[in-house]
Amino acid sequence: MKSLFKVILIIGLCSASTFILIQLTGIISVEKIELWFNQIRRISPLYLAGFVILLMFIDLFISIPTLATIILAGHFMGYPYGAAAAITGLMIAGSSGYLLGNIFGDKILNYIMKAPNERAEVITSFNQHGFVMILISRAAPVLPEVTTVIAGMTKMPYLKFICAWSLSIMPYCVLAAYAGSLSSLNDPTPAVIAWAFLSSILWISWFIFNKKRKTT
Repeated sequence: MKSLFKVILIIGLCSASTFILIQLTGIISVEKIELWFNQIRRISPLYLAGFVILLMFIDLFISIPTLATIILAGHFMGYPYGAAAAITGLMIAGSSGYLLGNIFGDKILNYIMKAPNERAEVITSFNQHGFVMILISRAAPVLPEVTTVIAGMTKMPYLKFICAWSLSIMPYCVLAAYAGSLSSLNDPTPAVIAWAFLSSILWISWFIFNKKRKTT
């Protein structure tokens, strides 16, 4: 399991560097996303849905505030459409991450882990714990994207991966979009509650997972 966490850490740091860069430059922020939503919705609701899907896909490569974006999607598009657009985008992003891991994963793994036994440990560990890790991956930034790549890298069956990924993103998107649909600029309470609830549940799940793993 130590080798698996090493791979997660290295890939995660590469992904996190884009998040730091985005924060420092201010290219993408919650305020700017909200401004873009306001401008695009005047053109067409379909364009707004496409923009949400695009942001969810871009998150695979450049870390953006996913939860805030989904909440804003629910606010501007309404609960069903906001959730549907976010789920569609995350499905595309997850499948793309899996495909990239499947194609380039061997080269990445060989570069990070020189010893064959360490590479074997990564594959074995993810086969044992990967499903649960994908389920609760949204407990931390960049972890969802990292797990999609590692799923492809370790040749997790796609059906198993997409099942775990779906169970991870669907309740998350539905609750966040619903909270956004109930919120307004004057009363953001539902969005704040949803953010606190989702974060707490995911962190508690991750804590329990780690505790059980260490016990085992």
